[in-house]
Amino acid sequence: MTLKKWMKRWGLGIRGKLWKMMKCMRSGEQLRLDDMASSSESLATRDYSVSYSSQAAGVDTKVENSNIEEAESSLRESGYLNYEEARALLGRLEYQKGNIEAALHVFEGIDIASVSSKIKASLSRRCEQQNRRRSQSDTAPPMSMHAISLLLEAIFLKVKSLQGLGLFEEAAQSCKMILDTIESALPEGLPESVSSDCKLQDILNKAVELLPELWKLAGSPQEAILSYRRALLYYWNLDTETTSKIEKEFAVFLLYSGCDASPPNLRSQVEESFVPRNNIEEAILLLLILLRKFAVKKIEWDPTIMYHLSFALSVSGEQRTLAHQVEELLPGIMERRERYSILALCYHGEGEEMIALNLLRNLLRNRGNPDCVLELLVASKICAKNMVCVEEGISYASRALSELHGRCNQMASVANRLQGILLSTQSRSVASDSERISKQSEALEMLERAEKLTIERDPSIIFHLSLENAEQRKLDAALHHAKQLLKLEAGSSVRSYILLARILSAQKRFVDAENVINTALDQTGKWDQGELLRTKAKLQIAQGQLKNAIETYTRLLAIIQVRTKSLGAGKNLAKNRRHSNRSLEMEAWHDLANVYTSLSQWRDAEVCLSKSKTLSPYSASRWHSTGLLYEAKGLHQEALKAFKAALDVEPNHVPSLVSTACVLRRLGSQSIPIIRTFLTDAIRLDKTNHSAWYNLGLLYKADPSSSVLEAAECFEAAAFLEDSAPVESFR
Repeated sequence: MTLKKWMKRWGLGIRGKLWKMMKCMRSGEQLRLDDMASSSESLATRDYSVSYSSQAAGVDTKVENSNIEEAESSLRESGYLNYEEARALLGRLEYQKGNIEAALHVFEGIDIASVSSKIKASLSRRCEQQNRRRSQSDTAPPMSMHAISLLLEAIFLKVKSLQGLGLFEEAAQSCKMILDTIESALPEGLPESVSSDCKLQDILNKAVELLPELWKLAGSPQEAILSYRRALLYYWNLDTETTSKIEKEFAVFLLYSGCDASPPNLRSQVEESFVPRNNIEEAILLLLILLRKFAVKKIEWDPTIMYHLSFALSVSGEQRTLAHQVEELLPGIMERRERYSILALCYHGEGEEMIALNLLRNLLRNRGNPDCVLELLVASKICAKNMVCVEEGISYASRALSELHGRCNQMASVANRLQGILLSTQSRSVASDSERISKQSEALEMLERAEKLTIERDPSIIFHLSLENAEQRKLDAALHHAKQLLKLEAGSSVRSYILLARILSAQKRFVDAENVINTALDQTGKWDQGELLRTKAKLQIAQGQLKNAIETYTRLLAIIQVRTKSLGAGKNLAKNRRHSNRSLEMEAWHDLANVYTSLSQWRDAEVCLSKSKTLSPYSASRWHSTGLLYEAKGLHQEALKAFKAALDVEPNHVPSLVSTACVLRRLGSQSIPIIRTFLTDAIRLDKTNHSAWYNLGLLYKADPSSSVLEAAECFEAAAFLEDSAPVESFR
């Protein structure tokens, strides 16, 4: 009998029988096969019983009609409605009515393991039938696509019910079973015949998207990561919108979950292709894929993608890469102010200060950009590092304060701190003493105002307060702030220990200073001990412990060499540290050469200088150490040439200016005004250099045209500065 004739004969009775069947299932009555078997082509089902009573007596007609239509569809395809399908329909009905517990009770009556194996076999067989005809020996027909969709939907609704009841781990396990079933049945991905079933594809989309969320709720981050990777690597035939949503959620999870993900184990991988090694790299890869999708107009622009990418690239030290990504964005996607701000921060992070400052200048020049406080503060910070731009930086900080209008004390505190730093920098370049003292007083006033505006104490402000007081030789106040800073940071900052040790050394408390450094060394990892060891060596030199200083420098150089090798070549994250290592190593060789020179160990000093030359052939400090070596040997002309070479490399190198003046004075080959010029230039650049003041006093004393009072003032300044001089510059 054809389906058309069968429907004509029995179709009018199907709705009534289905209605009766579902009514019996809800009421808990036994469904009798006699009622369903009035002919040889009757509806086939199995006896069953339901162990609970329905909470709602009334039935929504629209919902029940949809379920009956679903049953009719199954009947038309297979000719019968089995036990699992009947439970799937009833469970869906209860779920749609909001009876989650009742729906879960119905779904639990379905043998999921048995159903999964049937679905797996049916899907595998359907896939095989695309290539060859079904064998005549196949007696058991495969399940219809409608039945497969119905049962998978039942499992998915069970997952949603478990989720609604807070049983997240059980929900995740059930959801995983859906994906396991499909993946094991179709290991090569969904063929067109399967993916064309809209309902099945919709269930898969929802299951793939839901599984990682369930694992997160269950507190299993590693399982969530595996689920995300599975969603993206297996061919689920997801639409672009769903895939992009999963990629973004996965990237966010990798960045902020605090869980370390192991590198993905890819089943198929092109040779030399990039495999992310950690969370950050994997998140960056996902976000770059999303940017490419936007570039080819597959997805709409989502500004949060750029926010997350900015964070990921910044923490991995890839600011230049971030700048390139921003520059590649089409015009109009990002506002001009936002684009310029991000680019300026990127180049500032890369050390390209002038590029960053020029970008900010272009932005701040336009008065149509109101409320640019952040940009003004960044510009002010950059200017503080460049003597040429100090005046400009002060104007930016003042403008930021005027735009704040007292709205945010925290931002005002930052602006005051920057202005204090800028005024301090400016004070070191002014000509007159009165103006210098005025600028220094203003600088301290600004820093104290910044401290008062903070809700909680800011270590940066305390540090600069201590530093500025130390520079002005207010050592008691400087020591007070330095101790406060160390307590505030709980000894976590190397620079705080070094500043405290330098202040103590300026008070000639060398033993206390060395104890501070030793404490810092005990609490600091080997890789961060470089500056501490150099300070310790200088403290030992100040105490006349030259042999101990040589051992300390040797230890320092050994640590630097091991650390340089461990950083490896080509790692952008380590490039700033490698530069710092190179600079520290070079200065250590120079210091060690000077120690050997003072011990008259010429050969050892020469070896140290040759080591330094391999690091940087053009170093003013190296030429100066070379000049000191020649001077110690009594080779004054060679020493003079070395000092001049240092000044050719760095015209404002203060030690070379002073040493040149000393050699010229001893040789007597130059006039007093020329020698005085070298010394006054040195004092102009560093007013706290006691050696320059002392030698200027000697020059005035030897010059008949100069007054004794001038010489006395120079000697007095030299004595005061020497008594309060640290073993190395406070800055």
